[in-house]
Amino acid sequence: MLALVVGAGAGLGAVAFRWLVVTFTRVLSGHDDYAAAGRSAHPWLPGLGPWFLLLAPVVAGLVYGPLVHAFAREARGHGVPEVMDAVARRGGRIRPQVAGVKALASALCIGGGGSVGREGPIVQIGSALGSTLGRLVRAEEDRTRILVACGAAGGIAATFNAPLAGVFFAMELILADFAARSFGMVVLSSVTASVIGRAMLGDEPFLRLPPFSVEHPGEYLLFALLGVLAGLVGVVFTRFLYLVEDGCDRVWRGPEWLRPAVGGLLLGVVLLALPQMYGVGYPVLGDGVAGAYTIGFLVVLLLGKMVATSLTIGIGGSGGVFAPSLFIGAMLGAAFGQAAGVVVPGLAGAAGAYGLIGMGAVFAGAARAPITAVVIMFELTGEYSIILPLMAAIVLATGVSHLVSEDSVYTLKLRRRGVVLGAHPTARRLASVSVGAVMTSGRRPVRAGDALVDALADLATVERLAVVDADDRYLGVLTARAAAEALADGGHGTALVGDLLERVPPVVADQSLAEALDVLDRTESSEVPVLDADERLVGWLAHRQVVGRLRTGPAVAV
Repeated sequence: MLALVVGAGAGLGAVAFRWLVVTFTRVLSGHDDYAAAGRSAHPWLPGLGPWFLLLAPVVAGLVYGPLVHAFAREARGHGVPEVMDAVARRGGRIRPQVAGVKALASALCIGGGGSVGREGPIVQIGSALGSTLGRLVRAEEDRTRILVACGAAGGIAATFNAPLAGVFFAMELILADFAARSFGMVVLSSVTASVIGRAMLGDEPFLRLPPFSVEHPGEYLLFALLGVLAGLVGVVFTRFLYLVEDGCDRVWRGPEWLRPAVGGLLLGVVLLALPQMYGVGYPVLGDGVAGAYTIGFLVVLLLGKMVATSLTIGIGGSGGVFAPSLFIGAMLGAAFGQAAGVVVPGLAGAAGAYGLIGMGAVFAGAARAPITAVVIMFELTGEYSIILPLMAAIVLATGVSHLVSEDSVYTLKLRRRGVVLGAHPTARRLASVSVGAVMTSGRRPVRAGDALVDALADLATVERLAVVDADDRYLGVLTARAAAEALADGGHGTALVGDLLERVPPVVADQSLAEALDVLDRTESSEVPVLDADERLVGWLAHRQVVGRLRTGPAVAV
């Protein structure tokens, strides 16, 4: 029942969000989608001609900048990383106001020319609804996480008329898990949202494209090459996105609420030079795949989208990067297909087929979600004829992306904040507990200059003692076995503790158990000394303490 309610809410939210995008686009540009309007004047401001493009992003930024800054700063940016973080580390907790603020801010940003997509906002909107419902019914954390994924799936399913894609997006990216229980709930939510979306928005494929097919088996070599190239382009897009964001962070010195408006002037210059970058740009994407542009202009559109999207996010805009990655992939694939037709005319087929494959492959290279990429390309276009080369290119793009980059376009944003996703739940628990919280104490060290015979009484009850210098700084350990061997050799009368010490690597009290476990695994010792910041002994950590922490229930954050 909760999944059905979340799906219904996400479906209605997606419909409302799309209406907001169209409304603000009409108000700020005078068109339903200005990307296909060339440099037309705003019908309300004909005297300005195309120069109104300098003002539209500024006006939108003056509204959504203060809105985001005052009520929900997590609504800035592309949204999906925030949802992933909430599911992985915060028990699925997302503030309820995020849904409303994200809807308004993203609709204003896109309507004012922001070159971003709708999927990031609708994922965050649906996820916030799921999180809010989970807290209202006081659901357990595991169930709240699933409800968050249900909201994400419902949002994707309704806004793109793609129920399967919604399910796999939520399972592969949000939950990173395909457990049967969560899968069933996510499917229910996605189906419910799709029914609502189709009833209110129609039941047509998201993109209407001419049919394509593979004409020659040798084309698979070209599709494989495109997959490799798309994986590299996906990584370049990811790196460039955050490079521009870092540059904007370094340059901007004013209040954050004003940043989108001031930065909107730069975005306006880009839109004036290349109006095809206005908003999401699906009409331009369709024209590119259909063969309406030359190779040179396709490359210009590809680079322009990277610049426009990165600048929109960098100045504090709100919107997704999924649609831009599809756009970039379509331009790359169409250009590749046209070039292949010139170089190997007897082998290459229709350039549009390469455009479709490029869409899925660049998204896979950027997001590292191959299953979602395959499914969503099929549902968005209805083209099953190119499923085999699509799958091959997407897998290659994902593999290349893994080889050359550690993170996806979503996880890199979190890593820059010090958050690393993808670890096993047990590892995440260990990473949230400090060594100092579980170590044992009370075992006094011995000095390196002490006689061995003076340490024998202490070694009678423990396996090892820490050895320190005259300033009480850690040097190593003295083991009972080493002492016993010295006794057997008959040299215990003159032996010093420092003569028998062993170099056992220590850990620090404020390290996480995950880091300390790596140290324990690298040594042959069953326990290691724990030091403070001044390299003085404060305790000991053994494997049994780590295991004990895992058995005692949820970890306590430090």
